[in-house]
Amino acid sequence: APESLMQALEDLDYLAALDDDGNLSEVGIIMSEFPLDPQLAKALIASCEFDCVEEMVSLAAMLTASPCFVSPSTHPEEAVTLRRRALLHPHGDHFTLINIFNAFQQRECQPEDQADEGWCRAHGVSSGALRLAAVVREELLEVMRRIELPVSPPAFGTHANLLNVQRALISGYFLKVARDIDGSGNYVMLTHKHVAHLPPGCCYLLRQPPRRPPPWVLYHEFTISQDNCLRVVSEIQPQMLVELAPQYYLSNLPPSESRDLLMELREKVAAAEDLPVAPE
Repeated sequence: APESLMQALEDLDYLAALDDDGNLSEVGIIMSEFPLDPQLAKALIASCEFDCVEEMVSLAAMLTASPCFVSPSTHPEEAVTLRRRALLHPHGDHFTLINIFNAFQQRECQPEDQADEGWCRAHGVSSGALRLAAVVREELLEVMRRIELPVSPPAFGTHANLLNVQRALISGYFLKVARDIDGSGNYVMLTHKHVAHLPPGCCYLLRQPPRRPPPWVLYHEFTISQDNCLRVVSEIQPQMLVELAPQYYLSNLPPSESRDLLMELREKVAAAEDLPVAPE
């Protein structure tokens, strides 16, 4: 539909993938080298700037090969949930996916695949999806080597790396942010005011003891036909969104309390940047 095409072009413009003439920009040309959707490609490119390539390329592979979670068959559901809970990351589903990929890769290589299959069944994850993710990951790294993008060493688990992965994600997914409007998990998406919810398998709902849902989240995708839930959700700080999202994108958001909060925060950030540096 013409509306969908115009929205896609507008999104590419926000992602800096188009120049003033509507052709692919330098960033857009690099993005087109990757067999990924534009937002994920932009996040992967941003990871070069933020020194978190190893983590983002694993995440991109997992998101491409998803869904990795499967319903328990031979193992009791409660036991699977307990084992899966051990792989949850406190900062969100994106980091949980990296956790799962790393755990699968770090298993001792054995002549038989049965050990890996058993581990996957016990944790309720798909061995096929994880193997596919490993193949996709190597393909993405090959693209990065071919076009000579820098690949930073792994640093998963450090606080600095956590922040850098969040920055890279926001650089590509600032279009997919939602805010909890009442503290009970009713998330209004910034771009079209639709109210959605966290999926049942979200790390914030599975962890024990349960905590209050995060106020601001970034999500991978949403389709209203799939039980009105956001998919792959991680908490973000609105200040980071204000710092990394294009200013004209924030200005063009539909009027809402969320937009007002972001604009107010942007004014505070701008005022702080204008302050003279205090003498040492």
